[in-house]
Amino acid sequence: MLDTTLLTGRNYLGFATSSEGADRLHAVNASTGEQLAPAFALSTFDERALAAHRAGQAFYEFAALPAERRAEFLDRIAEEIDALGDSLLERANLETALPIPRLTGERARTTNQLRMFASLIREGSWVDARIDTAQPDRQPLPKPDIRRMLAPLGPIVVFGASNFPLAFSVAGGDTASALAAGCPVIVKAHPAHPGTSELVAQAVLRAAKATGMPQGVFSMVHADEAGSQDLVRRPEVKGVGFTGSKRGGRALFDVCAAREEPIPCFAEMGSVNPIFLHPEALEARAEAIGEGYAASLTLGVGQFCTNPGLVFAVQGEGLARFLKTVESKLAEVKPATMLTEAICHAYQSGAERLFGHDKLRLEAKGAGSLGEPHQATPALFSTTAEAFLADSSLADEVFGPCAILVVCASAEQMLQAAASLEGQLTASIHGPAASELTKSLLAELLHKAGRVVFDGFPTGVEVCPSLQHGGPYPAATDSRFTSVGTAAIFRWARPVCFQNAPAELLPPELKNSNEKGIWRTVNGVLTKEGV
Repeated sequence: MLDTTLLTGRNYLGFATSSEGADRLHAVNASTGEQLAPAFALSTFDERALAAHRAGQAFYEFAALPAERRAEFLDRIAEEIDALGDSLLERANLETALPIPRLTGERARTTNQLRMFASLIREGSWVDARIDTAQPDRQPLPKPDIRRMLAPLGPIVVFGASNFPLAFSVAGGDTASALAAGCPVIVKAHPAHPGTSELVAQAVLRAAKATGMPQGVFSMVHADEAGSQDLVRRPEVKGVGFTGSKRGGRALFDVCAAREEPIPCFAEMGSVNPIFLHPEALEARAEAIGEGYAASLTLGVGQFCTNPGLVFAVQGEGLARFLKTVESKLAEVKPATMLTEAICHAYQSGAERLFGHDKLRLEAKGAGSLGEPHQATPALFSTTAEAFLADSSLADEVFGPCAILVVCASAEQMLQAAASLEGQLTASIHGPAASELTKSLLAELLHKAGRVVFDGFPTGVEVCPSLQHGGPYPAATDSRFTSVGTAAIFRWARPVCFQNAPAELLPPELKNSNEKGIWRTVNGVLTKEGV
Protein backbone atom coordinates (compact mmCIF):
# COMPACT_ATOMS: atom_id res chain seq x y z
CA MET A 1 0.00 0.00 0.00
CA LEU A 2 1.07 3.57 -0.68
CA ASP A 3 2.39 5.30 2.45
CA THR A 4 0.98 8.84 2.14
CA THR A 5 2.83 9.94 5.28
CA LEU A 6 5.96 10.12 3.12
CA LEU A 7 4.54 13.23 1.42
CA THR A 8 4.75 16.68 3.00
CA GLY A 9 3.58 18.99 0.20
CA ARG A 10 6.56 21.27 0.86
CA ASN A 11 9.27 22.77 -1.32
CA TYR A 12 12.80 21.40 -1.00
CA LEU A 13 15.40 24.17 -0.78
CA GLY A 14 18.62 22.22 -0.59
CA PHE A 15 18.47 20.11 2.55
CA ALA A 16 15.69 22.22 4.10
CA THR A 17 11.96 22.21 3.42
CA SER A 18 9.60 25.18 3.35
CA SER A 19 5.96 26.01 2.69
CA GLU A 20 5.69 29.73 3.32
CA GLY A 21 3.12 30.56 0.65
CA ALA A 22 -0.65 30.43 1.05
CA ASP A 23 -1.28 29.12 -2.49
CA ARG A 24 -1.68 25.37 -2.88
CA LEU A 25 -2.15 22.85 -5.65
CA HIS A 26 -3.58 19.34 -5.45
CA ALA A 27 -2.66 16.24 -7.35
CA VAL A 28 -5.63 14.64 -9.09
CA ASN A 29 -6.46 11.00 -9.64
CA ALA A 30 -6.16 10.90 -13.43
CA SER A 31 -8.81 8.19 -13.75
CA THR A 32 -11.49 9.65 -11.49
CA GLY A 33 -10.75 13.36 -11.20
CA GLU A 34 -10.69 13.16 -7.40
CA GLN A 35 -8.19 15.23 -5.44
CA LEU A 36 -5.30 13.40 -3.80
CA ALA A 37 -3.72 14.32 -0.47
CA PRO A 38 -1.72 16.26 0.50
CA ALA A 39 -1.93 19.83 -0.81
CA PHE A 40 1.36 21.09 -2.28
CA ALA A 41 2.61 24.60 -1.52
CA LEU A 42 3.47 26.84 -4.44
CA SER A 43 6.88 28.40 -3.84
CA THR A 44 7.18 32.03 -2.87
CA PHE A 45 9.54 34.60 -4.35
CA ASP A 46 11.83 34.25 -1.32
CA GLU A 47 11.84 30.45 -1.46
CA ARG A 48 12.85 30.45 -5.12
CA ALA A 49 15.52 33.05 -4.40
CA LEU A 50 16.90 30.87 -1.59
CA ALA A 51 16.95 27.75 -3.79
CA ALA A 52 18.88 29.66 -6.46
CA HIS A 53 21.25 31.19 -3.89
CA ARG A 54 22.06 27.81 -2.40
CA ALA A 55 22.60 26.32 -5.85
CA GLY A 56 24.98 29.16 -6.68
CA GLN A 57 26.92 28.59 -3.48
CA ALA A 58 27.07 24.84 -4.06
CA PHE A 59 28.31 25.19 -7.64
CA TYR A 60 31.96 25.95 -6.90
CA GLU A 61 32.36 23.05 -4.49
CA PHE A 62 30.34 20.58 -6.56
CA ALA A 63 32.08 21.45 -9.84
CA ALA A 64 35.48 20.97 -8.20
CA LEU A 65 34.69 17.49 -6.89
CA PRO A 66 36.52 14.58 -8.52
CA ALA A 67 34.38 12.83 -11.13
CA GLU A 68 34.32 9.72 -8.97
CA ARG A 69 32.51 11.60 -6.21
CA ARG A 70 29.83 12.84 -8.59
CA ALA A 71 29.52 9.32 -10.02
CA GLU A 72 28.97 7.93 -6.52
CA PHE A 73 26.20 10.50 -6.04
CA LEU A 74 24.46 9.47 -9.27
CA ASP A 75 24.72 5.78 -8.41
CA ARG A 76 23.32 6.43 -4.95
CA ILE A 77 20.35 8.36 -6.40
CA ALA A 78 19.54 5.28 -8.51
CA GLU A 79 19.73 3.08 -5.42
CA GLU A 80 17.47 5.39 -3.42
CA ILE A 81 14.88 5.48 -6.21
CA ASP A 82 14.87 1.69 -6.40
CA ALA A 83 14.47 1.56 -2.63
CA LEU A 84 11.19 3.51 -2.85
CA GLY A 85 9.67 0.29 -4.17
CA ASP A 86 5.95 0.07 -4.86
CA SER A 87 5.15 3.37 -3.11
CA LEU A 88 6.63 5.30 -6.01
CA LEU A 89 4.84 3.25 -8.67
CA GLU A 90 1.49 3.39 -6.89
CA ARG A 91 1.59 7.16 -6.49
CA ALA A 92 2.66 7.67 -10.10
CA ASN A 93 -0.15 5.38 -11.25
CA LEU A 94 -2.73 7.41 -9.32
CA GLU A 95 -1.47 10.74 -10.63
CA THR A 96 -0.96 9.78 -14.28
CA ALA A 97 -3.10 6.66 -14.96
CA LEU A 98 -0.02 5.11 -16.56
CA PRO A 99 -0.14 1.36 -15.91
CA ILE A 100 2.20 -0.19 -13.35
CA PRO A 101 4.15 -2.24 -15.95
CA ARG A 102 4.84 0.93 -17.98
CA LEU A 103 5.93 2.78 -14.83
CA THR A 104 8.12 -0.13 -13.77
CA GLY A 105 9.91 0.08 -17.11
CA GLU A 106 10.20 3.85 -16.83
CA ARG A 107 11.72 3.57 -13.37
CA ALA A 108 14.33 1.19 -14.79
CA ARG A 109 15.05 3.66 -17.58
CA THR A 110 15.46 6.42 -15.00
CA THR A 111 17.91 4.53 -12.82
CA ASN A 112 19.78 3.18 -15.85
CA GLN A 113 20.24 6.76 -17.11
CA LEU A 114 21.73 7.77 -13.77
CA ARG A 115 24.13 4.85 -13.83
CA MET A 116 24.95 5.51 -17.49
CA PHE A 117 26.08 9.06 -16.69
CA ALA A 118 28.01 7.80 -13.68
CA SER A 119 29.95 5.47 -16.00
CA LEU A 120 30.48 8.27 -18.50
CA ILE A 121 32.12 10.64 -16.04
CA ARG A 122 34.14 7.87 -14.38
CA GLU A 123 35.77 7.15 -17.74
CA GLY A 124 36.19 10.91 -18.25
CA SER A 125 36.86 11.38 -21.96
CA TRP A 126 33.62 13.35 -22.40
CA VAL A 127 35.49 16.56 -21.40
CA ASP A 128 37.08 16.59 -24.88
CA ALA A 129 40.55 17.50 -23.62
CA ARG A 130 42.80 19.06 -26.29
CA ILE A 131 46.47 19.93 -25.87
CA ASP A 132 48.75 21.81 -28.23
CA THR A 133 52.22 22.04 -26.75
CA ALA A 134 54.40 25.11 -26.97
CA GLN A 135 56.92 25.75 -29.74
CA PRO A 136 59.12 28.49 -28.30
CA ASP A 137 61.49 28.46 -31.32
CA ARG A 138 58.75 28.83 -33.93
CA GLN A 139 59.27 31.71 -36.37
CA PRO A 140 58.24 34.43 -36.81
CA LEU A 141 56.44 34.10 -33.44
CA PRO A 142 56.67 31.51 -30.67
CA LYS A 143 53.70 29.20 -30.23
CA PRO A 144 52.21 29.19 -26.68
CA ASP A 145 51.09 26.09 -24.80
CA ILE A 146 47.29 25.84 -25.27
CA ARG A 147 45.05 23.38 -23.42
CA ARG A 148 41.25 23.16 -23.63
CA MET A 149 38.48 21.13 -22.02
CA LEU A 150 34.79 21.32 -21.13
CA ALA A 151 33.72 22.73 -17.76
CA PRO A 152 30.27 22.91 -16.10
CA LEU A 153 28.00 25.88 -16.84
CA GLY A 154 26.51 26.46 -13.38
CA PRO A 155 23.14 25.88 -11.69
CA ILE A 156 20.48 24.46 -14.03
CA VAL A 157 16.68 24.66 -13.78
CA VAL A 158 14.94 21.49 -14.97
CA PHE A 159 11.22 21.38 -15.75
CA GLY A 160 9.51 18.03 -15.20
CA ALA A 161 7.52 16.65 -18.14
CA SER A 162 3.90 15.54 -17.89
CA ASN A 163 4.21 12.35 -19.93
CA PHE A 164 7.28 10.86 -18.24
CA PRO A 165 6.82 11.28 -14.46
CA LEU A 166 10.13 9.52 -13.81
CA ALA A 167 12.43 9.46 -16.85
CA PHE A 168 11.90 13.14 -17.82
CA SER A 169 11.11 14.50 -14.40
CA VAL A 170 12.81 15.09 -11.06
CA ALA A 171 15.69 12.65 -11.53
CA GLY A 172 15.31 12.15 -15.28
CA GLY A 173 17.77 12.65 -18.09
CA ASP A 174 18.08 16.43 -17.75
CA THR A 175 18.85 16.21 -14.04
CA ALA A 176 21.20 13.24 -14.42
CA SER A 177 23.21 14.85 -17.23
CA ALA A 178 23.44 18.22 -15.45
CA LEU A 179 24.62 16.67 -12.19
CA ALA A 180 27.10 14.55 -14.12
CA ALA A 181 28.54 17.67 -15.72
CA GLY A 182 29.02 19.26 -12.29
CA CYS A 183 25.98 21.55 -12.27
CA PRO A 184 23.61 21.86 -9.28
CA VAL A 185 19.96 21.36 -10.26
CA ILE A 186 16.73 23.07 -9.24
CA VAL A 187 13.70 21.09 -10.43
CA LYS A 188 10.35 22.74 -11.07
CA ALA A 189 7.99 19.86 -10.35
CA HIS A 190 5.20 19.17 -12.83
CA PRO A 191 1.77 19.90 -11.31
CA ALA A 192 0.33 16.70 -12.81
CA HIS A 193 2.40 14.46 -10.53
CA PRO A 194 3.61 16.44 -7.48
CA GLY A 195 3.48 13.45 -5.16
CA THR A 196 5.64 11.35 -7.45
CA SER A 197 7.99 14.30 -7.74
CA GLU A 198 8.32 14.70 -3.98
CA LEU A 199 9.11 11.03 -3.44
CA VAL A 200 11.92 11.20 -5.99
CA ALA A 201 13.18 14.52 -4.61
CA GLN A 202 13.47 12.90 -1.19
CA ALA A 203 15.49 10.08 -2.77
CA VAL A 204 17.87 12.54 -4.46
CA LEU A 205 18.43 14.45 -1.23
CA ARG A 206 19.04 11.26 0.77
CA ALA A 207 21.67 10.37 -1.80
CA ALA A 208 23.20 13.85 -1.58
CA LYS A 209 23.54 13.61 2.19
CA ALA A 210 24.86 10.04 2.10
CA THR A 211 27.60 10.95 -0.39
CA GLY A 212 28.59 14.26 1.21
CA MET A 213 27.33 16.60 -1.48
CA PRO A 214 27.14 20.33 -0.68
CA GLN A 215 23.97 22.02 0.54
CA GLY A 216 22.11 23.34 -2.52
CA VAL A 217 23.32 20.74 -5.00
CA PHE A 218 19.64 19.85 -5.51
CA SER A 219 16.35 21.62 -4.84
CA MET A 220 12.76 21.10 -5.97
CA VAL A 221 9.99 23.67 -5.98
CA HIS A 222 6.38 23.94 -7.07
CA ALA A 223 5.50 27.01 -9.12
CA ASP A 224 2.89 28.46 -11.43
CA GLU A 225 3.79 30.06 -14.78
CA ALA A 226 4.86 33.37 -13.24
CA GLY A 227 6.88 31.60 -10.56
CA SER A 228 8.56 29.42 -13.17
CA GLN A 229 9.65 32.44 -15.15
CA ASP A 230 10.87 34.12 -11.98
CA LEU A 231 12.98 31.05 -11.25
CA VAL A 232 14.79 31.10 -14.59
CA ARG A 233 15.45 34.84 -14.20
CA ARG A 234 17.49 34.21 -11.04
CA PRO A 235 21.05 35.43 -11.74
CA GLU A 236 22.57 32.24 -10.30
CA VAL A 237 20.80 30.10 -12.94
CA LYS A 238 22.93 29.41 -16.02
CA GLY A 239 20.76 27.06 -18.09
CA VAL A 240 17.29 25.53 -18.48
CA GLY A 241 16.05 22.10 -19.54
CA PHE A 242 12.43 21.69 -20.62
CA THR A 243 10.27 18.99 -22.20
CA GLY A 244 6.71 19.89 -23.13
CA SER A 245 4.60 22.04 -25.40
CA LYS A 246 5.78 24.52 -28.01
CA ARG A 247 3.98 27.31 -26.16
CA GLY A 248 5.65 26.53 -22.84
CA GLY A 249 9.08 25.91 -24.32
CA ARG A 250 9.05 29.06 -26.42
CA ALA A 251 7.92 31.17 -23.46
CA LEU A 252 10.85 29.96 -21.36
CA PHE A 253 13.25 30.37 -24.28
CA ASP A 254 12.16 33.99 -24.68
CA VAL A 255 12.58 34.66 -20.94
CA CYS A 256 16.09 33.17 -21.01
CA ALA A 257 17.05 35.26 -24.05
CA ALA A 258 15.66 38.47 -22.53
CA ARG A 259 17.66 38.22 -19.29
CA GLU A 260 20.41 40.78 -18.66
CA GLU A 261 22.72 37.77 -18.93
CA PRO A 262 21.07 35.51 -21.56
CA ILE A 263 21.31 31.80 -20.83
CA PRO A 264 20.67 28.70 -22.95
CA CYS A 265 17.23 27.11 -22.84
CA PHE A 266 17.21 23.58 -24.18
CA ALA A 267 13.52 22.97 -24.84
CA GLU A 268 12.27 19.78 -26.49
CA MET A 269 8.80 20.67 -27.75
CA GLY A 270 7.51 17.61 -29.60
CA SER A 271 6.64 17.09 -33.26
CA VAL A 272 4.34 15.15 -35.59
CA ASN A 273 7.07 12.65 -36.60
CA PRO A 274 6.05 12.00 -40.23
CA ILE A 275 6.13 8.55 -41.77
CA PHE A 276 6.63 8.09 -45.53
CA LEU A 277 5.37 4.89 -47.14
CA HIS A 278 7.02 3.96 -50.43
CA PRO A 279 4.62 2.29 -52.92
CA GLU A 280 6.89 -0.75 -53.14
CA ALA A 281 6.91 -1.15 -49.36
CA LEU A 282 3.12 -1.03 -49.28
CA GLU A 283 2.87 -3.50 -52.13
CA ALA A 284 5.14 -5.96 -50.32
CA ARG A 285 3.93 -5.60 -46.71
CA ALA A 286 0.97 -3.26 -46.35
CA GLU A 287 -0.64 -5.34 -43.61
CA ALA A 288 2.52 -5.54 -41.49
CA ILE A 289 3.11 -1.81 -41.83
CA GLY A 290 -0.52 -1.14 -40.93
CA GLU A 291 -0.32 -3.25 -37.78
CA GLY A 292 2.93 -1.61 -36.73
CA TYR A 293 1.59 1.85 -37.40
CA ALA A 294 -1.63 1.31 -35.42
CA ALA A 295 0.41 0.02 -32.46
CA SER A 296 2.80 2.99 -32.60
CA LEU A 297 -0.02 5.54 -32.88
CA THR A 298 -1.87 4.17 -29.83
CA LEU A 299 1.14 3.30 -27.65
CA GLY A 300 0.78 5.02 -24.29
CA VAL A 301 -2.49 6.61 -25.48
CA GLY A 302 -0.40 8.50 -28.02
CA GLN A 303 1.25 10.56 -25.29
CA PHE A 304 4.78 10.46 -26.63
CA CYS A 305 6.71 13.29 -28.25
CA THR A 306 7.62 10.73 -30.94
CA ASN A 307 4.01 9.80 -31.71
CA PRO A 308 3.58 9.44 -35.52
CA GLY A 309 0.93 12.06 -36.32
CA LEU A 310 1.42 12.28 -40.10
CA VAL A 311 1.58 9.54 -42.73
CA PHE A 312 2.35 10.13 -46.41
CA ALA A 313 1.60 7.59 -49.13
CA VAL A 314 0.86 7.41 -52.86
CA GLN A 315 -2.64 6.37 -53.87
CA GLY A 316 -2.89 2.71 -54.84
CA GLU A 317 -3.89 -0.82 -53.97
CA GLY A 318 -1.16 -1.11 -51.32
CA LEU A 319 -2.45 1.97 -49.55
CA ALA A 320 -5.97 0.54 -49.54
CA ARG A 321 -4.68 -2.60 -47.81
CA PHE A 322 -2.76 -0.50 -45.30
CA LEU A 323 -5.89 1.51 -44.48
CA LYS A 324 -8.01 -1.61 -44.09
CA THR A 325 -5.52 -3.02 -41.58
CA VAL A 326 -5.28 0.21 -39.59
CA GLU A 327 -9.07 0.48 -39.50
CA SER A 328 -9.33 -3.06 -38.17
CA LYS A 329 -6.66 -2.57 -35.52
CA LEU A 330 -7.94 0.80 -34.28
CA ALA A 331 -11.46 -0.57 -33.97
CA GLU A 332 -10.11 -2.97 -31.32
CA VAL A 333 -8.66 -0.15 -29.19
CA LYS A 334 -10.84 0.91 -26.28
CA PRO A 335 -10.83 4.48 -24.92
CA ALA A 336 -7.99 5.01 -22.45
CA THR A 337 -7.31 7.53 -19.70
CA MET A 338 -4.93 10.35 -20.53
CA LEU A 339 -2.42 11.93 -18.17
CA THR A 340 -4.53 14.89 -17.13
CA GLU A 341 -7.96 16.34 -17.75
CA ALA A 342 -6.36 19.31 -19.51
CA ILE A 343 -4.37 17.07 -21.86
CA CYS A 344 -7.49 15.02 -22.60
CA HIS A 345 -9.55 18.13 -23.27
CA ALA A 346 -6.87 19.46 -25.63
CA TYR A 347 -6.78 16.13 -27.43
CA GLN A 348 -10.54 15.97 -27.82
CA SER A 349 -10.66 19.57 -29.03
CA GLY A 350 -7.95 18.85 -31.57
CA ALA A 351 -9.65 15.69 -32.80
CA GLU A 352 -13.00 17.46 -33.07
CA ARG A 353 -11.37 20.27 -35.04
CA LEU A 354 -10.07 17.73 -37.52
CA PHE A 355 -13.41 15.91 -37.57
CA GLY A 356 -15.10 19.15 -38.62
CA HIS A 357 -12.51 20.09 -41.26
CA ASP A 358 -14.07 20.10 -44.72
CA LYS A 359 -10.92 18.69 -46.35
CA LEU A 360 -10.52 15.75 -43.98
CA ARG A 361 -12.20 12.37 -43.96
CA LEU A 362 -12.38 10.06 -40.93
CA GLU A 363 -10.84 6.76 -42.03
CA ALA A 364 -10.63 4.83 -38.77
CA LYS A 365 -11.21 5.23 -35.07
CA GLY A 366 -11.22 3.33 -31.80
CA ALA A 367 -14.09 1.56 -30.09
CA GLY A 368 -15.44 4.60 -28.20
CA SER A 369 -16.62 8.10 -28.99
CA LEU A 370 -14.21 11.02 -29.33
CA GLY A 371 -15.70 12.88 -26.35
CA GLU A 372 -15.62 10.44 -23.42
CA PRO A 373 -14.57 12.14 -20.11
CA HIS A 374 -10.88 11.70 -19.15
CA GLN A 375 -10.41 9.26 -22.02
CA ALA A 376 -9.07 9.33 -25.56
CA THR A 377 -10.25 7.39 -28.56
CA PRO A 378 -7.74 7.01 -31.41
CA ALA A 379 -8.58 8.40 -34.84
CA LEU A 380 -7.03 8.47 -38.30
CA PHE A 381 -8.12 11.07 -40.85
CA SER A 382 -7.14 11.40 -44.50
CA THR A 383 -6.70 14.27 -46.91
CA THR A 384 -5.14 15.00 -50.26
CA ALA A 385 -1.64 16.36 -50.69
CA GLU A 386 -3.12 19.46 -52.33
CA ALA A 387 -5.26 20.19 -49.27
CA PHE A 388 -2.34 19.51 -46.92
CA LEU A 389 -0.02 21.86 -48.79
CA ALA A 390 -2.70 24.56 -48.83
CA ASP A 391 -3.41 24.46 -45.08
CA SER A 392 -0.38 24.59 -42.78
CA SER A 393 -2.56 23.90 -39.70
CA LEU A 394 -2.91 20.29 -40.84
CA ALA A 395 0.76 19.80 -39.90
CA ASP A 396 0.15 20.93 -36.29
CA GLU A 397 0.57 18.37 -33.51
CA VAL A 398 -2.50 16.97 -31.79
CA PHE A 399 -1.00 15.43 -28.65
CA GLY A 400 -2.55 11.99 -28.40
CA PRO A 401 -3.51 9.02 -30.63
CA CYS A 402 -4.68 11.08 -33.60
CA ALA A 403 -3.12 11.27 -37.07
CA ILE A 404 -3.63 12.41 -40.63
CA LEU A 405 -2.91 10.33 -43.71
CA VAL A 406 -1.85 12.52 -46.63
CA VAL A 407 -2.65 10.80 -49.92
CA CYS A 408 -0.27 11.85 -52.71
CA ALA A 409 -0.90 11.55 -56.43
CA SER A 410 2.77 10.83 -57.20
CA ALA A 411 6.23 10.41 -55.72
CA GLU A 412 7.00 14.01 -56.71
CA GLN A 413 4.06 15.23 -54.68
CA MET A 414 5.26 13.23 -51.67
CA LEU A 415 8.65 14.94 -51.94
CA GLN A 416 6.91 18.31 -52.17
CA ALA A 417 5.01 17.53 -48.96
CA ALA A 418 8.22 16.47 -47.21
CA ALA A 419 9.86 19.75 -48.19
CA SER A 420 6.97 21.71 -46.65
CA LEU A 421 7.43 20.28 -43.15
CA GLU A 422 8.83 22.10 -40.13
CA GLY A 423 11.58 20.65 -37.95
CA GLN A 424 10.85 17.26 -36.39
CA LEU A 425 12.24 14.99 -33.70
CA THR A 426 11.94 12.02 -36.05
CA ALA A 427 10.99 11.07 -39.58
CA SER A 428 10.49 7.51 -40.84
CA ILE A 429 10.83 5.93 -44.27
CA HIS A 430 9.44 2.56 -45.31
CA GLY A 431 10.97 1.77 -48.67
CA PRO A 432 13.70 -0.02 -50.62
CA ALA A 433 17.18 1.42 -50.13
CA ALA A 434 17.98 1.36 -53.86
CA SER A 435 14.95 3.45 -54.79
CA GLU A 436 15.51 7.01 -56.01
CA LEU A 437 12.42 8.06 -54.05
CA THR A 438 13.90 6.66 -50.82
CA LYS A 439 17.19 8.45 -51.48
CA SER A 440 15.42 11.72 -52.27
CA LEU A 441 13.28 11.47 -49.15
CA LEU A 442 16.35 10.82 -47.04
CA ALA A 443 18.16 13.83 -48.50
CA GLU A 444 15.20 16.04 -47.61
CA LEU A 445 14.47 14.57 -44.18
CA LEU A 446 18.07 14.85 -42.99
CA HIS A 447 17.43 18.60 -42.98
CA LYS A 448 14.10 18.21 -41.17
CA ALA A 449 14.63 15.68 -38.37
CA GLY A 450 17.05 14.71 -35.64
CA ARG A 451 16.49 10.96 -36.09
CA VAL A 452 15.57 9.17 -39.31
CA VAL A 453 14.00 5.72 -38.85
CA PHE A 454 14.03 3.11 -41.62
CA ASP A 455 11.32 0.46 -41.96
CA GLY A 456 10.16 1.06 -38.41
CA PHE A 457 8.28 3.45 -36.16
CA PRO A 458 9.52 6.33 -34.02
CA THR A 459 7.99 5.42 -30.65
CA GLY A 460 10.31 3.56 -28.30
CA VAL A 461 13.38 5.72 -27.72
CA GLU A 462 16.55 3.70 -27.11
CA VAL A 463 18.64 5.35 -24.38
CA CYS A 464 22.20 4.89 -25.62
CA PRO A 465 25.26 7.03 -26.47
CA SER A 466 24.40 7.36 -30.17
CA LEU A 467 20.75 8.40 -29.75
CA GLN A 468 19.74 11.88 -30.95
CA HIS A 469 16.56 13.23 -29.38
CA GLY A 470 16.12 16.74 -30.67
CA GLY A 471 15.71 18.36 -34.06
CA PRO A 472 15.37 21.61 -35.95
CA TYR A 473 12.97 24.19 -34.54
CA PRO A 474 10.18 23.84 -33.47
CA ALA A 475 11.03 20.29 -32.40
CA ALA A 476 13.72 21.79 -30.17
CA THR A 477 15.26 25.17 -29.53
CA ASP A 478 18.75 23.98 -30.46
CA SER A 479 19.11 21.13 -32.95
CA ARG A 480 22.80 20.65 -32.12
CA PHE A 481 22.00 18.89 -28.86
CA THR A 482 20.09 15.88 -27.55
CA SER A 483 18.06 15.35 -24.38
CA VAL A 484 18.55 11.56 -24.45
CA GLY A 485 21.80 9.58 -24.39
CA THR A 486 25.24 10.45 -23.03
CA ALA A 487 25.66 13.38 -25.44
CA ALA A 488 22.99 15.18 -23.37
CA ILE A 489 25.78 16.19 -20.99
CA PHE A 490 27.19 18.64 -23.54
CA ARG A 491 24.24 20.99 -23.00
CA TRP A 492 25.54 21.78 -19.52
CA ALA A 493 29.19 22.45 -20.29
CA ARG A 494 31.27 25.15 -21.92
CA PRO A 495 34.87 25.11 -23.19
CA VAL A 496 37.65 26.63 -21.07
CA CYS A 497 41.14 27.24 -22.42
CA PHE A 498 44.43 27.46 -20.47
CA GLN A 499 47.36 29.28 -22.09
CA ASN A 500 50.88 28.81 -20.72
CA ALA A 501 49.38 27.65 -17.42
CA PRO A 502 51.76 26.39 -14.69
CA ALA A 503 51.53 22.60 -14.53
CA GLU A 504 50.41 22.61 -10.91
CA LEU A 505 47.39 24.78 -11.78
CA LEU A 506 46.10 22.57 -14.58
CA PRO A 507 43.13 20.25 -13.97
CA PRO A 508 44.02 16.53 -14.00
CA GLU A 509 42.50 16.08 -17.47
CA LEU A 510 45.04 18.50 -18.98
CA LYS A 511 48.21 17.53 -17.13
CA ASN A 512 51.04 15.97 -19.13
CA SER A 513 50.83 12.70 -17.20
CA ASN A 514 47.19 11.98 -18.16
CA GLU A 515 46.73 10.34 -14.79
CA LYS A 516 43.05 9.67 -15.55
CA GLY A 517 43.90 7.70 -18.69
CA ILE A 518 41.32 9.49 -20.84
CA TRP A 519 41.30 9.99 -24.59
CA ARG A 520 42.81 13.38 -25.48
CA THR A 521 43.78 15.16 -28.68
CA VAL A 522 47.48 16.00 -28.30
CA ASN A 523 49.05 18.01 -31.11
CA GLY A 524 46.31 16.81 -33.43
CA VAL A 525 46.53 13.10 -32.49
CA LEU A 526 43.88 11.25 -30.48
CA THR A 527 45.73 9.34 -27.78
CA LYS A 528 45.80 8.13 -24.19
CA GLU A 529 49.55 8.62 -23.96
CA GLY A 530 51.07 11.30 -21.78
CA VAL A 531 52.68 14.41 -23.18
